[in-house]
Amino acid sequence: MSIMTRFVFAALVMLVQALPTSAQQGSLTISVTYGPNAEVPDPRAEYNGWMSNQTGVTETLMGIDYDLKLYPRLAEQVEQASPTTWRVTLRDGVTFHDGSDLTAQTVIDAITAISDETHAGHNARVENLLDLAGMSADGERVVVFETNVPNAAFPWTLSEPGIAIMGQPSEAFPINATGPFVFAEAIPNQLYRVEANPNYRLGAPGLEEVRVVVAGDPATAALAFEAGEIDMVINYPETDFERIQSTGALGFSESTARLYFYTVNAASGPMANPLVRRAVSLAIDRQGIVDAVLSGVGGAPAGTVFPDGKGWAADIPAFYDPAKAEELLAEAGAVKEGGQWMLDGEPLEIDIVTYSSRAALSPTAELTQAFLSAIGISSSVKVGEWGASSDAIADGAADLFLQAWVTTPQGDPGAVLETLLKTGGSSNPGKYTNPELDKLLDDGRLTFEHEKREAIYREAQHIIAVDAAMIPVFHVNQINVSKPGLSGYAVHPTETYWITHETTFVE
Repeated sequence: MSIMTRFVFAALVMLVQALPTSAQQGSLTISVTYGPNAEVPDPRAEYNGWMSNQTGVTETLMGIDYDLKLYPRLAEQVEQASPTTWRVTLRDGVTFHDGSDLTAQTVIDAITAISDETHAGHNARVENLLDLAGMSADGERVVVFETNVPNAAFPWTLSEPGIAIMGQPSEAFPINATGPFVFAEAIPNQLYRVEANPNYRLGAPGLEEVRVVVAGDPATAALAFEAGEIDMVINYPETDFERIQSTGALGFSESTARLYFYTVNAASGPMANPLVRRAVSLAIDRQGIVDAVLSGVGGAPAGTVFPDGKGWAADIPAFYDPAKAEELLAEAGAVKEGGQWMLDGEPLEIDIVTYSSRAALSPTAELTQAFLSAIGISSSVKVGEWGASSDAIADGAADLFLQAWVTTPQGDPGAVLETLLKTGGSSNPGKYTNPELDKLLDDGRLTFEHEKREAIYREAQHIIAVDAAMIPVFHVNQINVSKPGLSGYAVHPTETYWITHETTFVE
């Protein structure tokens, strides 16, 4: 164990010991590698809604079930009144944590904050997903949404955790929501704690309290779990999963829509050349990475963005062909000298950046480096923070950015593709642009027939593969562990749902 890992582990243990012990009746302490960014993290801002949704504090109008199907949550039904008009009828009898009623106007007030740049709940990403021209109330229980343009994904968008429906905050209820748990406190980057809502409409929760504590990395969390300091680890290290179950721990390994992939610097450097991008993709032995990094329990090689069995996936195999990769490099004008590929008179070098919050990222980048070296491409790997890595791609200081994203967080394929690959996308630091792909993504929003939408997104995936607009590596299972007796929990394919009113410990 490194000195830094020991330090972070000791800090995590002190934090947990400073709180009520995990032996408290009905409590659950979960370790993750990310945490709240404020003492009262507004669920609508940034990605705060993930934590509040996962811990059962906030709820959305629509939800995504375990088969990635849309279902009404706080809404009773959603009806399309015109190409740009949606009528959402709210469930009757829903109350906020302070006892006030859920009404059409409270929904409007909650969502209005998302587009208000002066409000703590402002979120440009979610504002773009909604693309609202206006909202109005039709009585107490119907909200009428007007979108700027027709948007077939709109009902799916209403499941986005950032579109959290909340009432007026108060000192007692700073996050005044509708879920089975009530927000209690947060310590930035350390702790998120919630308590049971005994008046929850579907029944009193099976846990009195849930605490989410932040470990610096998955290895630190694993140490704390084995020491008995925490009850559950989300994203447990894959390489230790088999062993920890032999100690009596419960193991959860289920496929999700999370993809490990490379964002490419399409604006400058060698990866701006599609032939070089395709060569790099073909040089990566994805099955070899899955076998080495995920220890046979974690996932499957990825040829495209969406995983098989989770909807929307195109039939694109995960090709590994180093000989073809070298042919493409030669076609790109590169020359091999003494085992090293040269491009424009200089050694072909690829700078790879990633971050450390997921155990599989660093070894995946290092194995990619080895596969590139095997065909004569030099590369470097730098592990830092997510933001710094994204900036490195945006600034032209790196060529590949290894990331891990859930590709269907709202169950619909369009949002992530638009965010990552559309011209000007909010998470497109590599500045990839392709007018043909842009048009298909627009068509996906404008097309309401499901089969036609499927065809559009399959075509989009083929363009992404041919152009190597991004380089998929593998689809991953989420690997979680808990102490024995956890009931009412299952890995959700979007990873945005953890705790429900039915989650409990069974002796």
